[in-house]
Amino acid sequence: MITIEPPQSISVHGLSTITRPVVARFLERAQAAVGLAGEVHVLLADDATLKRLNKTFRGKNKATDVLSFPAGPSTVFFGEPDAPELAGDLAISLETAARQAGRFGHTLLEEVKILLLHGLLHLAGFDHETDSGEMAAREAELRAQLDLPSSLIARASKPVEAVPSTKPSALRRARA
Repeated sequence: MITIEPPQSISVHGLSTITRPVVARFLERAQAAVGLAGEVHVLLADDATLKRLNKTFRGKNKATDVLSFPAGPSTVFFGEPDAPELAGDLAISLETAARQAGRFGHTLLEEVKILLLHGLLHLAGFDHETDSGEMAAREAELRAQLDLPSSLIARASKPVEAVPSTKPSALRRARA
């Protein structure tokens, strides 16, 4: 399921390519590339929503670009045995994504795809905050395979003039 709650601060033109079908097609391709089984729910919202989620689940009272909520093993919808397993939830701030897209010189859609891929890797169990570069390597490989611009991890290590930290905020600790 993909939910889009467009923020008022992003122009309609910037959102015109962010549609459920476009996001769903990319999500399916990226999920297959990552090797992640199960359904992924995606919320595309505003900074205020991500700030609220970040505060609730991580204790950080600030907006962020992407949050990942792994579902855990063998989670099915409402106890229905034939329902698909749930891999987890992703939440992305379209406002932050728009700022980052402008900063890094690509489109809002490309930025959303980068954040989706990054979140999917977290749902698959990767954690760049504790690993020895495995997530960064896998993300770079998949980014090339999916024809995406620079990864969240790679660009966070490169200095960019007047840019606040873009440290990824996907959660391994939080659960939906």
